[in-house]
Amino acid sequence: MIKKINLRTGKREEILDLTDIVKEIVKESKIVAGTVVVYVPHTTAAVAINENADPTVKSDFNNFMNKLVPYDMPFSHMEGNSDAHIKSILVGSSVTIPISEGKMLLGIWQGIYFCEFDGPRNRNVIISVN
Repeated sequence: MIKKINLRTGKREEILDLTDIVKEIVKESKIVAGTVVVYVPHTTAAVAINENADPTVKSDFNNFMNKLVPYDMPFSHMEGNSDAHIKSILVGSSVTIPISEGKMLLGIWQGIYFCEFDGPRNRNVIISVN
């Protein structure tokens, strides 16, 4: 089963929690054992798994990424979003989560995040349950 969801991000850099959306798609698939792949088909966005209990993790992550790859570095790419491309490479375009007994095997504190680095934009996320 493959589902495409559409997102509208509201800021240049934003982290959106996709965990409940992916859980619902896994449930809808009726897969008992397998995997779910969450894939972002964009070069200036990414997807990650990390703690979702404390909202400051998201802001800490964004602050760190901006120090690691500042927007105003002297890049050769002329579109003005080179930092977003590099951040996307560092984070990655997909995550894979095992499914057992119809549920994702995420850790107790883990959530699935869409990471926007060049918004606001309309974005797609592909979710494949096998």
